[in-house]
Amino acid sequence: MDPSSTRREFLKNTASGLGAIALGTLLNQSALAHEISEGITPEYRKLNYPARAKRIIYLFQSGAPSQLETFDYKPELEKWHGKEIPASVQGTQRNSGMVTEQSTFPLVKSYYSFSQYGQSGAWLSELLPYTARVVDDLCIVKSLYTEAINHEPAVIFMQTGSQLTGRPSIGSWLSYGLGSLNQNLPDFVVMISKGGGAQPLSAASWGSGFLPSHHQGVQFRAGKDPVLYLNNPYGLHLDDRRRSLDFIRSLNEQQKATWGDPEVDSKINQYEMAFRMQTSVPEAVDLSGEPDYIFDLYGPDARIPGTYAANCLLARKLAERDVRFIQLYHMGWDQHGNLPSGIKRQCLQTDQPTSALLQDLKQRGLLDDTLVIWGGEFGRTSFSQGQLTKDNYGRDHHPGCFTMWMAGAGVKPGTVYGETDEFGYNVVRNPVHIHDFQATLLHLLGIDHEQLTYKYQGRRFRLTDVHGKVVHDLLS
Repeated sequence: MDPSSTRREFLKNTASGLGAIALGTLLNQSALAHEISEGITPEYRKLNYPARAKRIIYLFQSGAPSQLETFDYKPELEKWHGKEIPASVQGTQRNSGMVTEQSTFPLVKSYYSFSQYGQSGAWLSELLPYTARVVDDLCIVKSLYTEAINHEPAVIFMQTGSQLTGRPSIGSWLSYGLGSLNQNLPDFVVMISKGGGAQPLSAASWGSGFLPSHHQGVQFRAGKDPVLYLNNPYGLHLDDRRRSLDFIRSLNEQQKATWGDPEVDSKINQYEMAFRMQTSVPEAVDLSGEPDYIFDLYGPDARIPGTYAANCLLARKLAERDVRFIQLYHMGWDQHGNLPSGIKRQCLQTDQPTSALLQDLKQRGLLDDTLVIWGGEFGRTSFSQGQLTKDNYGRDHHPGCFTMWMAGAGVKPGTVYGETDEFGYNVVRNPVHIHDFQATLLHLLGIDHEQLTYKYQGRRFRLTDVHGKVVHDLLS
């Protein structure tokens, strides 16, 4: 060998055997990535069942709203208020490290009253008067449980099926498995509302993991540039941008032909999508044409870019344009102390816009094939974290039970599913694990959760990891 040759050149020039097999695999993955990026669903990616939903709007309440102040009414806590939680009950769940130094664990009733609403007779807190108006459209699940007890792994678990980062999120799985419903906007859009709080939030929650990178969520921001680096620099004409992209594509195709790297297809797709988005995104996020009655429906914050209300309105516009998966994150629900005032503020920001979104989708016929989801990453304890006073208390993290709801395509409206014990501490009827919840979502989109897999590092991965079952009782 020429002594000037590098190790890399040697390996490249002598590749054979297993190397050729690996190259063939990469080329097949590249072709698959290209098919999906063009909206073509390969044979084995065809739907396993008739799809009830075409798209999802996921209203993620980051920080974990207390189920005991919102949907899970526990009158027994009024009798036990201020009394120590029985050790036999507390010992059934692990607590976070934030209460390890706490010597007493008094049970605490909700500061807010509950009433029954709608034909379903569902119990809702006085904090949710607008949600109460649409309660008969909701399928409320009170028996969710998770394995994670801290925020980031719990959010990651809810979004990717694993507490460890590096797995694809739900939106990425759907982009990969179902392809695109439109050619001018991303399959997966993420919006984070401002003013909700400072709850940490990792971009891994909407990452594509080991899937081709063009399946990751695209964050839409408030303000002049909703997608960073999308606009042309000053002085660059659109025709110039088109010519430059054509040249870059030719270079990328040469690179792909040489190395067979499937990620090259993702880069080509991302460049082309960005070019189309230069005209489609400004129109999609422009609220100037919305009538006053729509702004009134969503509430005064709807006119303020970046708020939860404005993002809910944008979610409806994106649903109209067939974006497959629309994820809204609203932070600030982590009330370890000052819960009565904190959760009231959060509900004031989110209750009316959430209800408005359902009404708006319904009046446009979009709720028939749009699945709307509301919920956080885990629940809160029925005992007080910190000192319990007449008008103040906090609640710690609680993975043992929490509440979420769904509405729209394929779910039973006016349903309350599952039950927790008298303290709201453990699930006692119809438990729903996170993977069960994820399997049910995929089923509504026509996908068998055990069939939607991706081979990576010798293993076939899926959103629901190695277990999970469809909760058919939630389906209409």
